[in-house]
Amino acid sequence: MPAAPDPVVITFEDVTKRFERPDGSGVFTAVDRLSFRVTRGEIVAVLGKTGCGKSTIFNLIAGLAEPTSGRIAVDGQDPFGAFAALRGKIGIVFQGDRLMPWRTALDNVLLGFEILGVERGRARKIAQDWLARLGLAGHENDYPHALSGGMRQRVSIARALSVDPTLILCDEPFSALDEMTARRLRAEFLRLVRDSAKTALFVTHSIDEALEVGDRIMVLQRPARIAFEAKVGGEIAPDRKAMLRSEIMKVLAGDDQSDGGVD
Repeated sequence: MPAAPDPVVITFEDVTKRFERPDGSGVFTAVDRLSFRVTRGEIVAVLGKTGCGKSTIFNLIAGLAEPTSGRIAVDGQDPFGAFAALRGKIGIVFQGDRLMPWRTALDNVLLGFEILGVERGRARKIAQDWLARLGLAGHENDYPHALSGGMRQRVSIARALSVDPTLILCDEPFSALDEMTARRLRAEFLRLVRDSAKTALFVTHSIDEALEVGDRIMVLQRPARIAFEAKVGGEIAPDRKAMLRSEIMKVLAGDDQSDGGVD
């Protein structure tokens, strides 16, 4: 029988990331001996003030940066050292849709398949299916300028999910949308992620969004370290939600170090 997949998708072990200061006056620490794990099928919301290192963690997981020290593994691989081996296993949804304006909605979703060398007929069928699941049937041949902000972000989500990644990384994907659109799209996204049993790391500035999205919430203080952590999962009773919000607010209010970090 084939071995069961490793239940841990993301591993951080004593990870530190330092950067040279732009003015040449030394280095600053963006991530400080950070350790955590994300298990398969879990959605973890990462919350913190601007400059606490959220985006640095995002880039480390995506293989876009190398840790100064410590160990990172994504699905058992070093995301920086084995970047090519993880191609197609990490889907990313950014704050902006990052669609190519000269490509139709369908062709934007097909981009990942082209990079992976998937046969076009098969890729086209999967891409069309994902656009339909996200309410974009009939808009496959529309260019980004003809789509609303919410529709463009739906295309971005379809692009990330259609290649069947192991891990979804989300960097404040709904923050540029109005609240009603963001709420609807957030609910759709969560349904799709859970229906397909994906693992997700969801970076946000919003306490309410973290409470709505996360099975677990990690609140960071700078340099990036876990100052508060709580399991959430499912519907939260109003009194517990109020308690969690209060605890998180205290942690964020206490993060009063000088604003010299990297987000």
